[in-house]
Amino acid sequence: MIRNILGSLVALAGAASAVLSPFRDWYDGRAGQDYRVRDLFGGITAMESGVLVSILLPFLFAALLVIAGVVLRSRIAVALAGLVVLGFTILWMVRQGQAEGALTVGGDGAGLQVGVANALAGGVLMLIGALLMNGRGAGARSRARARREREPVEPYAAPPADQVDTWPPTQEPGMSTHTSPWPEPEVDPYTGPDPHDPRTRSYPQAERGPEPGDPGDPRDPVHPPHRPPER
Repeated sequence: MIRNILGSLVALAGAASAVLSPFRDWYDGRAGQDYRVRDLFGGITAMESGVLVSILLPFLFAALLVIAGVVLRSRIAVALAGLVVLGFTILWMVRQGQAEGALTVGGDGAGLQVGVANALAGGVLMLIGALLMNGRGAGARSRARARREREPVEPYAAPPADQVDTWPPTQEPGMSTHTSPWPEPEVDPYTGPDPHDPRTRSYPQAERGPEPGDPGDPRDPVHPPHRPPER
């Protein structure tokens, strides 16, 4: 926000400097508004020019670009305005140098004067303002980033209703990692080798004595033996 305000102020100051420059002397006491725009492409002449068809015209267009760029927070529009001002100023310098044979800078009113300096400074200030501005996209990205930082972040997304056993993705907790519509078969508990199975007959079997109630059991299941009384 602060960078946008600072960049806008610098760009607007550059636009004001560029618009005011044609009303000041550019070369040998001749104001910038006396140079026609068509002279920049066909060669400098001594013919006077109207204000609206002078070099002021592209500078006004650049100032409008700066205002639109500041309102829309468009760095591209502000930078394009700076390039327009610098481009037309440099083009004028080239044409003026061709007409005079060389460009000179003098303190006695001869050569390049303050109007050219104002135009160059205005174009540079526009470019600096474009660099200082964040632009609309940067502000939206910063707000979206701040909103994401404020929102709580879940480690895993919520699973769908038909895959509750596959959450979380690590598959560490949960009853099963694979779901099936059919019930799982129950496995009988292991009770040892089957004595009637020929594959397990090689295992030694413990001798089992007679149990109570067998025909060969000498013990009486009804009248169990008692220990004789001690004397």
